[in-house]
Amino acid sequence: MLSELTEAMIVNGVVLATVLATDVGPARKIGRLRLLRPVIAAAVIIPFFVSRPVWHGNGLAVEIAGVAAGLLGGLAAAALMHVYRSPTTGAPVSRAGWPYAIFWTVVVGARAAFSYGAAHWFTAPVVAWCIAHQVSLAAITDGLIFMAVVMILARTGGLAVRASRLPGGVPATQNA
Repeated sequence: MLSELTEAMIVNGVVLATVLATDVGPARKIGRLRLLRPVIAAAVIIPFFVSRPVWHGNGLAVEIAGVAAGLLGGLAAAALMHVYRSPTTGAPVSRAGWPYAIFWTVVVGARAAFSYGAAHWFTAPVVAWCIAHQVSLAAITDGLIFMAVVMILARTGGLAVRASRLPGGVPATQNA
């Protein structure tokens, strides 16, 4: 069984690698697989890494805060992408550059730093806070995992909506 810190770091690494590999660069095709892949990843990550989510009290509030932060972060990430029709194929594509890559790196890095810090640098204050507010460390870990997963799903949803709202296009080869 992996430690909660190891689980959080694995999720962070998978999220960052997946996002940067699929989004950064010009003319990234927006197709079914690109939109479905994050949903499949979420379906795998959640049951594998979140064994017993909290369903009440302050632990639930922490998990909901993770979901809310993920939603806001995902929408911000989607706003950093340019969605347009490919001039050659007419298909929806996206472009993301350095600001997008830096945004994701900072967010994932901050999440990783918090996880590591909670385990090594500021363990006592986190434990004291958890005791005072009756929140388990697992709820904090779950909140961070929910944040990561929802951020990817919100980015993907934003990408899908923006691609669906593009004006109809005809491939350039058919214009001739």
